[in-house]
Amino acid sequence: MKRNYFIFCLFSLGLFATCNPPKKSWDVREFGAVADSVTMNTKAIQQAIDACHQAGGGIVELKEGEYISGTILLKDNVTLSVSKDAKLIGSPNPMDYQSIDPFTDATGQLRGKCLVGSLNATNVGIIGGGVIDGQGEMFKKGKLLSTMKKLGVDKSEINAYASNRPFLVRFVKSTDIVVEDIELRQPAAWTCHFFQCSKIKVNKVKIYSHAHKNNDGIDLDSSSDGIVTNCDIDAGDDAICFKSTSPVPTQNIQVSNCKLKSDWGTIKFGTESMGDFKNITVKNCKIYDTKGGGIKILSVDGANISDITIDSIQMENVDMPIFIRLGERLRTYRGAPQQAVGSITNVRISNVVATARSLDESRVTPPSGVFITGTPNHKIGKVSLKNIQVNLPGGGTAEQSELEVPEDEKRYPEFSFFGVSPASGLYARHVQYLSVDALSVSLVAKDDRQGFIYSDVDNKNLNDVQID
Repeated sequence: MKRNYFIFCLFSLGLFATCNPPKKSWDVREFGAVADSVTMNTKAIQQAIDACHQAGGGIVELKEGEYISGTILLKDNVTLSVSKDAKLIGSPNPMDYQSIDPFTDATGQLRGKCLVGSLNATNVGIIGGGVIDGQGEMFKKGKLLSTMKKLGVDKSEINAYASNRPFLVRFVKSTDIVVEDIELRQPAAWTCHFFQCSKIKVNKVKIYSHAHKNNDGIDLDSSSDGIVTNCDIDAGDDAICFKSTSPVPTQNIQVSNCKLKSDWGTIKFGTESMGDFKNITVKNCKIYDTKGGGIKILSVDGANISDITIDSIQMENVDMPIFIRLGERLRTYRGAPQQAVGSITNVRISNVVATARSLDESRVTPPSGVFITGTPNHKIGKVSLKNIQVNLPGGGTAEQSELEVPEDEKRYPEFSFFGVSPASGLYARHVQYLSVDALSVSLVAKDDRQGFIYSDVDNKNLNDVQID
């Protein structure tokens, strides 16, 4: 009898477990969230995330409507899902945001706040097909001043809040991250920042970021082992940027099949460049309507840049298609000691078709196709350019062909600061080895500048280099 009762109990427990499977999703409305675009939902969403984490992980869901929130932090094994009929909207109140791992960026501004973030987390993500909107325009000085007055904040504190504008999404010292099938819009600063993270997957992410200044798209900062694919980015600042605001390298990254537009630079290495950039590949991307440079590879704070492959890039209406700069600015971040001057070598750029912006649209008039420069004491190593076609408007004068290009070793590394190049097609200076195979430069109008200038280039291999 006892044996039969024991078997019955085991059967009952098994049936109970079958009828009550582990919870896998948490609807934030169950925790009091209200999707009315008015109610502040920070606490409710965070409670849903905490409950999901404590139960072993799963999906926290935002469904049907507009959810206003301040900073929410993802925890181990939690994925935030913003459904196609939902929006997560950043609060206009700067006091609703937390700062995680604060730092000062290359512009001297304090950073660290975000709308959605993670710190020391594993297996986290953002998915769902919906929208995350930072309302970054609300952090412009005039609107911010109005908000702070309503809140009774002393005027002396406003500048501090205006400087530390929140990023939209920020992962810090986290691993196994997925950001997929989501639209990220209008942050007050950078859009999607990964710092000292690893095992990153970004796929089918659409970014529109023009609400304020410093509106980068995706920043991979001292991070490794990442894949960025099928993204559509329209950024007020850099579109995809490899950074290192610490001595930890950014390495083992693959970017492919992305559509990119920028008001500053589309594919960019730097300017924050303390740690190395290694083994990074960018392929099959379209760049369009870019005002500040198509491909920009910059080591100015000590980074050793090596084994970079950029292939099959189409550029339309772009300032300065290719710009490579080794400099000696040597800025430090996060209290790290100053690095020695870095290096750039084993850079391979191939299969590029680029059309420059018109004369009246260019930051430097007349524009040029390729600009590569190290410094007198620190030369760039090996650079290979293969199958590059550049279409330029022309318009250069004979006088401009005699211009001297300043060294500016310690200055911010921007091509426009060097002024008009004396070469319309390619200007290369302070390089150890330059290989150019099939570089074609086409001019719409007459250009009396030199086509190609090689200054202090130790070794060069030139094959099929032409201008017409």
